[in-house]
Amino acid sequence: MINQFSRSELIYGKDAIETLKGCRVAVFGVGGVGGYVVEALARAGVGALDIIDNDNVSLTNINRQIIATHDTIGESKVAVCESRIKTLNPDCEVRGHQMFYLPETAENFDFTKYDYVVDAVDTVSAKLDIIERCKSVEVPIISCMGCGNRIDPTKLAIMDITKTSMDPLAKVIRKGLKDRRIKGVKVLCSTEEPIVPVIPEGGEAECKGTAGRVAPGSTPFVPAAAGLAIASEVVKNLTGFDSRKRTKGGH
Repeated sequence: MINQFSRSELIYGKDAIETLKGCRVAVFGVGGVGGYVVEALARAGVGALDIIDNDNVSLTNINRQIIATHDTIGESKVAVCESRIKTLNPDCEVRGHQMFYLPETAENFDFTKYDYVVDAVDTVSAKLDIIERCKSVEVPIISCMGCGNRIDPTKLAIMDITKTSMDPLAKVIRKGLKDRRIKGVKVLCSTEEPIVPVIPEGGEAECKGTAGRVAPGSTPFVPAAAGLAIASEVVKNLTGFDSRKRTKGGH
């Protein structure tokens, strides 16, 4: 019988789609990268999604965030994202958390309830805490490294964090993980050398991000591609899908 996942079933098989319906995935951060992660997971048929973010949609989000339009400016990203998921996959159970994840707010989350976790937040302390908690309860996690100040989506790759280079954020996270004696962390990283942003004369204040630092430049391409790549990896891991067994000549 034809259904909204029929084309996906042709690739993954019916059993895999049923598996996804029984999975719960938490996505921390639903901005440029996380928004596309949620979009793809909902379209793939993941049965339950926890989405965590405290930001509202702003004008500068429109260039790269799938939930950002002129009509959604000022609205909660979590609320917009939740509404969008329901239009894509009405059967998906969505739990929205309007809050920043920090070590101080970790008690609001039971990581043992998740089948997979996606870290798409910007704060170093939050990233390290999310990774550490997932590792402590053996929940699979993939963490997104820096996607700002890059233009080439073909330079994105999924790897162990020890293999990363030319990524200032990954360097900081690597050190933090080493201090915590945590190994084997899967990340999405760009292998492109970051581009130095062009700051307009006298425009430093306008370029400041929420942390008070100059915000990284961004494009419509890299965050979107990163989010889709992460979602693909999550689906592959949850279903155990091995494309080599399905390609011509595969065994």
